[in-house]
Amino acid sequence: MKVLYITNGINKAGGLERVLSVKASLLAESSDYEVFILVLNNGDRNCFYKFSEKIKTVSIPVGGNPIQYLQSYRKEIMDVVKQINPDIISVCDDGLKAFFVPQILKYRKGIIYERHVSKLIDANSQDNLMKKIVNAMKWWIMEKKAKDFSRFIVLTEGNKKEWKSLKNIQVIANPLSFYPDRVSDLKSKKVICVGKISYQKGQDLLLEAWKIVNRNFPDWTLELYGKEDINYLRDIDLERINVRYFTPDPNIEEKYLNSSIYVMPSRYEGFGMVLTEAMACGVPCVSFDCNYGPADIIENNIDGYLVEKENISDLADKIMYLIRNENIRLEFGEKARESAKKYLPINIIKEWQILFNTIAG
Repeated sequence: MKVLYITNGINKAGGLERVLSVKASLLAESSDYEVFILVLNNGDRNCFYKFSEKIKTVSIPVGGNPIQYLQSYRKEIMDVVKQINPDIISVCDDGLKAFFVPQILKYRKGIIYERHVSKLIDANSQDNLMKKIVNAMKWWIMEKKAKDFSRFIVLTEGNKKEWKSLKNIQVIANPLSFYPDRVSDLKSKKVICVGKISYQKGQDLLLEAWKIVNRNFPDWTLELYGKEDINYLRDIDLERINVRYFTPDPNIEEKYLNSSIYVMPSRYEGFGMVLTEAMACGVPCVSFDCNYGPADIIENNIDGYLVEKENISDLADKIMYLIRNENIRLEFGEKARESAKKYLPINIIKEWQILFNTIAG
């Protein structure tokens, strides 16, 4: 079976790229699949994550003004699809243009859309009226065009609530990137948070909570890993509150294994793959119960804590409780690792194979 993934690029350190590296590589290593990935403007160069050498990548040139961009996008995609003649096309692009692929190709059979983010990624509490109107129009177009796909895939049951009119919607979670043979001993005095330093990921909220933690446990360190948005770190004296910042690390598994608590302070999510990764390393998690993802992953008070969204004091309290109680850390960490098994690639890829066989006929 020929499978073609259409995306913007696979060379960044994002969650979409990481997920695609796992599942596309696993399929490509199987003798039953021939896997292609279409990218834009050489977006397959210098990949941050490892992709199977059996995957064939195709780069198409797009550019110019918006009209020229869309014209080149349409023409190049049609040419590639005609050349490859795939059995399955999976569109992995959270932008508006991706919703028009079935219309571009003039058929819908065998075309899947993978939604990796929440609609909330376009929204901000400080948006003016015009921005809210633009977002509403964009979401209306997306929902209308989403019906043209054979199947519309979201990552959690919560995500389904954003697409109320769709009958072709289905939940398939992200697969784990790793499930190491060893686990963290949860003895290091380190708390870790991984993700782009941004409004969405909420590190500004975490730093406020960490100020409380730092006053009570000055010997503990918070480590932030992710691409920096300068607006969220430049005015904060990180060293004073024992916070260390690092750029994205391709060997993030080792960082989890050297930590004792994972914190996710996001305002909203598409899934929360960092939670499953930390849990796979036996690290208990504390997360805001944001839309959407954490409630699907963490079993509150069993393998981690779900905290009221944007409740800074409660976030600090739960972090400090785990710091004080090593026995609870160990208990949560053991259960978290067991819970993470449902996201093993072999389990997730079976769901994709069933879907491919169903819609390819």
